[in-house]
Amino acid sequence: MKTCYFDAFSGISGDMTVGALIDAGADGAALLDALDSLNLGATYSFEKTKRRGIGATKFHVIGGEQKAHRHLPHIVKIIENATRLSEQTKQRSIAVFNALGAAESKIHHQPLEKVHFHEVGAVDSISDIVGACYGLELLQIGEIYCSPINVGSGTVETDHGTLPVPAPATAELLVNKPVYSKGPEMELTTPTGAAIVATLAVRFGAMPAMTIESTGFGAGTKEFPMQANVLRAVIGARTTAVESTTVMVIEANIDDSTPQVLGYAMDRLFAAGALDVTIQPLLMKKNRPGSLLSVIANPADQESLAKIVLEETTTLGLRMFAAERRVQARSEIVVETAYGKVRMKVTSQGASPEYDDCRALAAAQGVPLRKVLAEAQFAYLKEF
Repeated sequence: MKTCYFDAFSGISGDMTVGALIDAGADGAALLDALDSLNLGATYSFEKTKRRGIGATKFHVIGGEQKAHRHLPHIVKIIENATRLSEQTKQRSIAVFNALGAAESKIHHQPLEKVHFHEVGAVDSISDIVGACYGLELLQIGEIYCSPINVGSGTVETDHGTLPVPAPATAELLVNKPVYSKGPEMELTTPTGAAIVATLAVRFGAMPAMTIESTGFGAGTKEFPMQANVLRAVIGARTTAVESTTVMVIEANIDDSTPQVLGYAMDRLFAAGALDVTIQPLLMKKNRPGSLLSVIANPADQESLAKIVLEETTTLGLRMFAAERRVQARSEIVVETAYGKVRMKVTSQGASPEYDDCRALAAAQGVPLRKVLAEAQFAYLKEF
């Protein structure tokens, strides 16, 4: 199975997703044939076009069975009755609509089965979601990754009137996902596009380590003066190369806190998802001894972790900046020792025992920690 990385630097919508996958090599004729089996009465086409000089594919949905709104069971039935869709595409498509339904249910305070799908229940949205899921299958995509998402700004006109960008459903779908706003004051990411990646992507952030096999661009409807209105799809195979990811570094200089307070803050930060937390001694202004608290965080967690630092320490300010993190490809195996099972982290450089496992076994068996660590290392070398 292959990997797909969506680069949403100019946002993401359903039609942009379909166009990008076709542009990257998915069989357009097979996709159109599959969409016809939805029996929505629509016609479909692809158009080769350009956005700011970049060649891209525009996906069009024309006509079809128009309704004011649909409920989730009706949409699920349409998908399940499509005779030329595989089970994988049906499951993925229904999962996307379930995510949309959950978002709408929360926003409108209605049970899921009573939610009215307005724009996202229209023929084009159903076709976009199913088309995107089938396009992924045609390209044999097993893993999906996505960049931080440009959501746009300003307002958008909907069946509920004028709403801020990102629209409520889009914002709800992208909770705990990295987003930003850059470019024209308009909606760049639609609920449909947000639902596709929020449901199917395994991670948001920098491009994973991969061997690129093809790329494609899906065109948005409008032409922008300052940026190409396209979604890029990068298709390839995962590699075992060192992986580069973007992380956020949160730092604070603290000169009036106790070790107990800093230790508790560290525990809270790790529990909240920090990748690493360190405390270093330093000499501050007026010759005061202090501490440098450093937190490495996923971009999606930076605000919640910064809040903990401000709550749990006496610092009056923080420094936050992006950094590149290189991660060695690694796997995990379990070895059997005289004291019990221990997980081992394995890389091309060797293996190391999982500290928490060894600590728990040492405490339970009443033996020194260093003996459990040595036993785990020996068990690994003997077996592998």
